[in-house]
Amino acid sequence: MAEIDERHGTLQASDLAPGLLLGEGVEIGEGVEIGGNVVIHAGTTLGPGALVQDGAIIGKRPRLGRRSTAPRDELPGAIVGGGGAVLAGAVIYAGAELGAGAIAGDQCQVRERVVIGPNSMIGRGTGVENDVRIGARVQVQTNCYVTAYSEIEDDVFVGPGVTTTNDHTMGRHEPGGRLHGARLRRACRVGAGVVLCPGIEIGEEAFVAAGAVVVNDVPARAVVMGVPAREVRPVPGDDLLERWR
Repeated sequence: MAEIDERHGTLQASDLAPGLLLGEGVEIGEGVEIGGNVVIHAGTTLGPGALVQDGAIIGKRPRLGRRSTAPRDELPGAIVGGGGAVLAGAVIYAGAELGAGAIAGDQCQVRERVVIGPNSMIGRGTGVENDVRIGARVQVQTNCYVTAYSEIEDDVFVGPGVTTTNDHTMGRHEPGGRLHGARLRRACRVGAGVVLCPGIEIGEEAFVAAGAVVVNDVPARAVVMGVPAREVRPVPGDDLLERWR
């Protein structure tokens, strides 16, 4: 077997799939399907029935810049829950966890200490930064940016191209300065191309129209739109999540 040195052990070629490289202590559950040219780093766990498509990387260790505020603690292996899927070209970092049935779409990035709940979906090309928590049945569409320390609760919809931010100073804060990610409460909906300023909270069942720039918190069940976003009306009762279940 060919061996490739890495900081946290070695990668060894495996005959379980074409071009597969496995790190030490990788656990692969029953019925897992693995595509070609996949890299699975040390300590990763793939639950029963998980799918890993061509060119995916799971368990990658972060390389932090000198000025990064992200924690530098040792990380456990990545976890892909039973029936979860890591699609073509996706990169899942060490310490990340995908719940049962969750999908990490083509070419997305899921950073360390991210938790993604059961049956949630991260769209193609989306970046989920470190220390983000995402609930169950969440839909994050294509080419979004979910900034570090954000929280997305159950049943939230995030449209394509949404950008969240967490630093009012844009990198000029004092060392150790706290960053404030977005808070998206249960079943809220955020339309395509929306920008959320640092620390913004979108209330439960609120609706943010496409293209809005949100500079203030949005109340529960409010409809906001515009630049800057302004409340225009409440979400009608027949548009609430319970109506559509």
